[in-house]
Amino acid sequence: MSEESLPWLVVGLGNPGREYAGNRHNVGFMVADLLAGRAGARFSRHRRAVAEVAEGRLGVGGPRLVLVKPMTYMNLSGGPVATLARFYKVPVGRIVAVHDELDIPYGQLRLKCGGGEGGHNGLRSMSKSLGSKDYLRVRFGIGRPPGRQDPADFVLTDFSAQERKELEFLIDRTADAVESVLERGLEWTQNAYHAG
Repeated sequence: MSEESLPWLVVGLGNPGREYAGNRHNVGFMVADLLAGRAGARFSRHRRAVAEVAEGRLGVGGPRLVLVKPMTYMNLSGGPVATLARFYKVPVGRIVAVHDELDIPYGQLRLKCGGGEGGHNGLRSMSKSLGSKDYLRVRFGIGRPPGRQDPADFVLTDFSAQERKELEFLIDRTADAVESVLERGLEWTQNAYHAG
């Protein structure tokens, strides 16, 4: 089977449960939900992994897509991702993690392949469970916490009223960037999205 015919595993990182739904840390779930809607796919519990999964295609004849929301809490996200990568026979190079990023100003996107985890426990768990850091990352900037607030507390707070004014547009743009990576590749997408 050629690699081109294999699906892409797009992992939205976040925490399950209504109390976390609007948190900065849950931006990956928000993007995954939007992508599922675009693909006409619905999330349901996977029989092998502690995750919700939605399968679909990008457009007519576009690449196959397996959208994943791990249901283990952020720090243990890697286990379900590794299980699903094996189940769908997806190589690490066709895995995309969508996540919040403290070191990038609010609303900015940065895409990369591999590299460090920048203290992000979801990424750390994925790298450990996959035995590799060479997956793609779509990083949604949430900025640094104000004053002396602990970053661990900051990521578990909801977006501010000011931020929420733009959030829908920014989630939409992030979903566009994910689709672009799958269809046009990382370099093209970096050139298109890193300007803004």
